[in-house]
Amino acid sequence: MDDPPFEEGEHVTARATGRFDLTWDEKPAYDDAEGATLAEVTITKKFDGDLSGTSLTRLIRAMTPIKESAAYVAIERVNATLHGRAGTFVLQHSATMGRGERSLAITVVPDSATGELTGLLGRLMVNNADGEHQYTFEYTLDDAGSDAE
Repeated sequence: MDDPPFEEGEHVTARATGRFDLTWDEKPAYDDAEGATLAEVTITKKFDGDLSGTSLTRLIRAMTPIKESAAYVAIERVNATLHGRAGTFVLQHSATMGRGERSLAITVVPDSATGELTGLLGRLMVNNADGEHQYTFEYTLDDAGSDAE
């Protein structure tokens, strides 16, 4: 885990890596019409590594009768330390799977970061290797030009 050289007012591009554990709490389907079943899921995560902390995610998913065709959207608030800087930020998820072809985008909502993470932008990539959830978070942090009052 490499710590990037943060200095006051500096624009930083960095990569954070690690793993996370999650707890999945699926609610009963709220719409089970023909074509797709819609359901809400609440997920809590514990991040370890360069990003260390917890998060809470509200996810809406659509499951089709075709096993490998589905989609979800979600909003996740992360409360963590990133390379030694503490704060919160919000991630937006958008995922589709069409007969096994996958597309996943997880990005920081602009201007959602607080504390020492104010000015954070980036994208999170997830890999599930051998049953372990791993992440790579590519981000920039620019606190010099923050317009927050």
